[in-house]
Amino acid sequence: MTRELGTRDGSSLPWMVAGTAVLALMILLAWHFRSDVSPAQQLAKKAGRVDLVSRMQVGLASSSEAERSAVLAISDEDSQKLADQARAAAAEVERDRAELAALLATAPLERERELLAAFSEDFAKLQRVDEEVLRLAVKNTNLKAYALAYGPAADALREMDSALAQLAERRAGSPEGRTVLLLASQARIGALRVQTLLPPHIAEESNEKMDRLEATMTAEERQVSRVLERLAALPSLSREPGLALARARFAAFLELKARILALSRENTNVASLALSLNQQRKAMAVCVEALNALQQAVLEEPIAGVAYGRLPHPTR
Repeated sequence: MTRELGTRDGSSLPWMVAGTAVLALMILLAWHFRSDVSPAQQLAKKAGRVDLVSRMQVGLASSSEAERSAVLAISDEDSQKLADQARAAAAEVERDRAELAALLATAPLERERELLAAFSEDFAKLQRVDEEVLRLAVKNTNLKAYALAYGPAADALREMDSALAQLAERRAGSPEGRTVLLLASQARIGALRVQTLLPPHIAEESNEKMDRLEATMTAEERQVSRVLERLAALPSLSREPGLALARARFAAFLELKARILALSRENTNVASLALSLNQQRKAMAVCVEALNALQQAVLEEPIAGVAYGRLPHPTR
C-alpha cells in the first residue's frame, strides 16, 4: 500500500513542477505587461495629447487667417510675407500631427488613431487647396492690372484728351474748325469708352464675358484710329504737333492696354479669392470638425479613479 502510494506520488511530481512553471510564467507575463503607469501619469499623458490637438487647432486657424490676408494684400511684398506665415503655421500643424501620431501608435487608443487618420487625410486635402490659393495670391496680376489701368494707361489717355481738346480750341475759327471739333470729340469719347471697359475686365471671372468686353474694346479702338487718321488727312493738320502727340499717346495707351488684358486674363487675385471663399473654406470646415471630434475623444478617454473629460449635464 505504501509502495503504491509512493509510486503514484512520484509519477505526479513532474506534472506538479510543470504546472508550477506555467503559473510562474503567467505571473511573469502579467507582471511584464502590467500597467505600471499611475493615474496621475496617465492624466499627464492625456493632457499632453489634448495640448497637441489644441495647438493643431490654433495653428490651423492661424494658417487660414494668414492665407486670407495674403489673398487680400495689396502688394507683392505683403502677399509673400503672409503666404510664408500661412505655410509656417501649416507646417507647425503637421509637426504636431506627426507627434500625436507617434504617441498614439503604441497606445491602446484605436478610436483616437482612427480620428487622427481621418484628420490627416482631410488636412492633406486642405494643404493642396491652400498651396494653390497661395501660389495664385502672391502673383497679384489683377492688382497689377488695376495699377496700370489707373496709372500709366489713364495718364496716356489724359494727355491724348488734352492734346485733342487744345487742337479743337486752336482750330475753332478756321474753315475746318467744326470738322476738327467733331472728329476730336469722337476720338476722345471713343478712347474714354475703351478706358471704362478695363476695370470690369480686370474684375471679371468668366472668360466668355472677358471675350465680349475685349471685342467691344477692339471695335472702339478701331473707330478711334479711323477718326485720328481722318484728322491727320486734313491738310492743315498734317504737321500739327498736337495731333501727333494725341496719336502717340493713344498708341502708348494701346500698348499698356495689351499688358493690362494679359494680366487680367491670368486673374490670380480673382481666382485665389474664389478658391479661398469656396473650396478652401469647405476644406477648412471639415478639418476643424475632424479636430473637434478628436479632441472630444481624447477628453472622454477614461482613466481609473479620475473624472476628466466631458462635463456632466447640469441637473435641474
